[in-house]
Amino acid sequence: MMPVRYALLLLAARVCLGQTPTELLADSAVRAAMDAARRNEPGTLELQSRLCEIPAPPFQEAVRGLELKRLFQELGLRDVRIDPAGNVIGVRPGKAARPNLVFAAHLDTVFPPGTNVKVTRQGATLKAPGVGDDCRGLAVMLAVIRALDEARVETPGTITFVADVGEEGLGDLRGMKSLFFDSLKGQIDKFISVDGTGLGITHVGVGSNRYKVTFKGPGGHSYGAFGMANPIQAMGRTIAKIDALEVPLQPKTTFNVGRVGGGTSINAIPFEAWMEVDMRSSDPAVLKDLDTRFNAAIQQAVAEENTRWNHRGPVSASAELVGVRPAGETAKDSPIVQTAVAVSRAMRIEESLHEGSTDSNVPMNLKIPAITIGGGGAGTGAHSLNETFDSTDSWRGTQRALLLAVALSR
Repeated sequence: MMPVRYALLLLAARVCLGQTPTELLADSAVRAAMDAARRNEPGTLELQSRLCEIPAPPFQEAVRGLELKRLFQELGLRDVRIDPAGNVIGVRPGKAARPNLVFAAHLDTVFPPGTNVKVTRQGATLKAPGVGDDCRGLAVMLAVIRALDEARVETPGTITFVADVGEEGLGDLRGMKSLFFDSLKGQIDKFISVDGTGLGITHVGVGSNRYKVTFKGPGGHSYGAFGMANPIQAMGRTIAKIDALEVPLQPKTTFNVGRVGGGTSINAIPFEAWMEVDMRSSDPAVLKDLDTRFNAAIQQAVAEENTRWNHRGPVSASAELVGVRPAGETAKDSPIVQTAVAVSRAMRIEESLHEGSTDSNVPMNLKIPAITIGGGGAGTGAHSLNETFDSTDSWRGTQRALLLAVALSR
């Protein structure tokens, strides 16, 4: 006897799709596309490596973007273009213009110019900065397009493929913001991004506020001007107060002082210091409360520093908001999440729902059905110079992305 939960899942998928994922797999064209995705996986891995070796530092994604534009054109997508933000957009028309499913993967990495991005391979494992996040996503996206075309799959709705900029770090999701508020405003009905490795499904978008806080004072000689308030010491007091902040375990809420700088010499009281701070939560109200307490900590710390050294010039602080990632959530019982789970189950992939900060944050915040999925394989060391991608059975991720794209284009 079929479990009630699974029966309800299949019913929801049938309502959403008109066909269950299992029934889609029985379609000869879809089956041929799935076979092509598996057959082509060696080429997909080669492409993944080649894309990884095209540097795409933060705010410098243009060269990799031009290669994606060329590949989109080579694969026969229509209306291939680069929008003002730098997103590469290409359209695969369906029988109808709507629904329009956007299928995305991000171009940028976290690594600065000059990073060695040469891919090395040992057995099934690829190693290079960015090889999984998100060269895997880009390669899967291209593999999906190729397999659909090889099998001549005609989808009921349109699929718009996007290689987007600004997903990482202080890129601040600028590619997605441009896409939803400008380039494709009002034209997106559903959204999938492929980001990183594994076979998880992200349906909760963790929001973040990011600040650069600058502390300033007169500065002076460490001996001759002793007694003057010190911007670095004020910053240290602030960091201690941040460290003492209490945050809830659920929803998971975090803070991190990620970078600091300032000063001119060991024997000089600095005239300036700065720090960069990241705060995250999936609950907008919790994040707002943390933000308020963070800003209060800055002012309290500055006041304490000036009180301690009150006779040779005060320090001041200014907090610049340098990044905002909106929080959002696509409910577990929504058609898009249930469809993704049903597709995974049809492929005998264990259900795995997660939260995270991805391109899907923007549509989730706008209440547009959106999820992010892993691209298959297994990754370690994301955002590090030792990042690896184990390609064992990675074709399963390509196939899952393909079947989900077909399912959601209905």
